[in-house]
Amino acid sequence: MSQNGCAVWVASSTEGLKTPTAVALGKFDGVHRGHQKVIAPILQQAKRENREKESNTNYIYSTVVTFYPHPQEFFTGIPHALLTPVDEKVQQLRSLGIEQLVLLPFGKELAALTPEEFVEQILVQQLQCQQISVGEDFCFGKKRSGTAKHLQFIAAKYNIPVTIVAIQTHAGKESITDTLEEARISTSLIRQHLANGNIELANQLLGRPYTLIGVVVQGQQIGRTINFPTANLQLPKEKFLPRQGVYAVSVCIEDNQTSPIKGVMNIGDRPTVNGTNLTVEVHLLDWVGDLYGKNLTVQLVKFLRPEQKFSSLEDLKTQIQLDCIATKQVLSGNTNE
Repeated sequence: MSQNGCAVWVASSTEGLKTPTAVALGKFDGVHRGHQKVIAPILQQAKRENREKESNTNYIYSTVVTFYPHPQEFFTGIPHALLTPVDEKVQQLRSLGIEQLVLLPFGKELAALTPEEFVEQILVQQLQCQQISVGEDFCFGKKRSGTAKHLQFIAAKYNIPVTIVAIQTHAGKESITDTLEEARISTSLIRQHLANGNIELANQLLGRPYTLIGVVVQGQQIGRTINFPTANLQLPKEKFLPRQGVYAVSVCIEDNQTSPIKGVMNIGDRPTVNGTNLTVEVHLLDWVGDLYGKNLTVQLVKFLRPEQKFSSLEDLKTQIQLDCIATKQVLSGNTNE
């Protein structure tokens, strides 16, 4: 068990946990607005009960319980790209006030547990749950045979209240004829918007800007030759990347008090310079300094254009100048001048 960040304990097993717990249960990839609604009841419950106690005896720890690797990855054998890799998920949970994140190792043993066994062995015996919160579409146990209502019924045998949170929908649905599935706030819909370059819609569903967090590594330094130096970002290998192309972004540099800084980001293989590998590069506007080895948090604000191949570096330079102008216009109300 380890501590990651200021307040969130992260565990890859249920040994040595801080118990008893109030648990929000689910996959929580993205920690989007729907997830936040599921998390809210256990934060409120833990805070209320702890306030009523006169000492730290039986202090209840607000805990998010999820699965690692992603169940889809386990069943398909195909790596599953995540909106929020573990470190980023920890950041988001910490900002909400969560004290503990439990990553249940998802493998044959866990997948084989019946709903009853999952509740008894994991939630009751190991986590000592006092309160549970799930979304109404939550499924668990062998072959996903357990539902949220099923969980509520089983947990009642142990006097554990279960809050079932209604599916959250968004106001931006195309028409009144949209089905609930089309209107719901979901990780899959956010991924779809990101893949299409619909950053504003994805950000609305997330309740915050979609971010790429990575360390600056050595690149080919071609940008310097045209007076547009870029920071080459190394991201977690499981991070979900949006549509290839150019974005207006807002950048925070670790240990830098002047953040955020306006930036232009390109995701692609740089066809103008015959690139062969996918790269993520950010040019910071009106900023000079050494970024190598530093962590950048890049908030995506708007998709500007698809990546394209130019006939010369001079043409590329001209387009980047236009991208910078567009970015300043887009971000005029989003970052400090």
